[in-house]
Amino acid sequence: MAHLAEWQCSRPESLQALGEALGRLAPAGVCVGLLGDLGAGKTTFTQGVGIGLGVAAEITSPTFALMVEYEAACPLVHVDAYRLRPGEAEGIGLEETLEDWSGLAIVEWADLVAEALPAACVFVQITIVPTGRLVKAWATTDRMISVLERWEERA
Repeated sequence: MAHLAEWQCSRPESLQALGEALGRLAPAGVCVGLLGDLGAGKTTFTQGVGIGLGVAAEITSPTFALMVEYEAACPLVHVDAYRLRPGEAEGIGLEETLEDWSGLAIVEWADLVAEALPAACVFVQITIVPTGRLVKAWATTDRMISVLERWEERA
């Protein structure tokens, strides 16, 4: 059983607001796998999630740091797998970090590190379309489907 949600975002602010809605309701222990081309808005979306979580620091793309932790009531770990080659996720301890993380995790370029992701994830695909961004989200486990359904109601 899977659940799919879809939104159209015409401006970066609406993409950020969509992320903020998720950040406001997602419980600790949620992993979000982000997919999309360069420039699609993955970091903009993550900034919105950070706002929703109450992260005070500026969220930027962790392309060179690979993994950045942000303090909040529900802490955020932001991972960018763009520069990782096959098998390198294990070398940086990504799987262990995601298993043990007490807050919310966001993994950009999730398809590149699929083997390191927990079985329970909400996946978000951001696609550039002529009218802005098309956002599709899906989940397959009961807990993540519940998160996705609540997100749909509030976004």
